[in-house]
Amino acid sequence: MSNAAVKRIKKKLPERLAEVRGERSQRQFARDLGVFQQNVNRYENGTTPHTDFLITLSTKENVSLDWLLLGKGRMRRTR
Repeated sequence: MSNAAVKRIKKKLPERLAEVRGERSQRQFARDLGVFQQNVNRYENGTTPHTDFLITLSTKENVSLDWLLLGKGRMRRTR
């Protein structure tokens, strides 16, 4: 995969995070995940999320990491 392709994929991550958050405020979303609202804001504005955040998000929100990181498959994991 080229660097340009990786950059295109990374640019979509903030959009997918906002999609998971839905109608909740960043503050409420952060509370639901047990993280700081400032981190949610940074991640939705393009800062690459930490692994711990991604794992917490995937677990608590039942979100597929393939979908979140790569845009592949369905948003929600099957149980």
